[in-house]
Amino acid sequence: MTTIRPFEPADYEAAHALWEATPGVGLSAADERGPIERYLRRNPGLSFVAMEGDEMAGTILCGHDGRRGLIHHLMTVPGRRRTGVGSALLRAGLAALRSQGIDKCHLLVVGDNRAGLDFWRAVGAVERTELALLSIMTEVNP
Repeated sequence: MTTIRPFEPADYEAAHALWEATPGVGLSAADERGPIERYLRRNPGLSFVAMEGDEMAGTILCGHDGRRGLIHHLMTVPGRRRTGVGSALLRAGLAALRSQGIDKCHLLVVGDNRAGLDFWRAVGAVERTELALLSIMTEVNP
């Protein structure tokens, strides 16, 4: 039986191990313990884990800026894909965002992550090809 519950700082080690073991997931320094704990504190009650007994079966990180939500690291362990775990995590995250007045959220998928793209398209996410994603380091002094 799968239980969906809020993502707690104590879940970090198991979640990070899942993220590292999942092909198509991009990890950076922002995925280290400190930044993830800061993210959870800034966005309380919006991120979730799927548990099967003591084993983590999936994760979703959700947050918002007051206007739009953003989803990170929605994934399930390979043996649990196509069983509804990912969809259950997504429902929990979207409901939590909706409860805070957020009506739309964005997500990023690595361009060659075919399984991830297929999942998002299957649940009704729309690929925004008219937008360009740009990043800038905060230490830049323009």
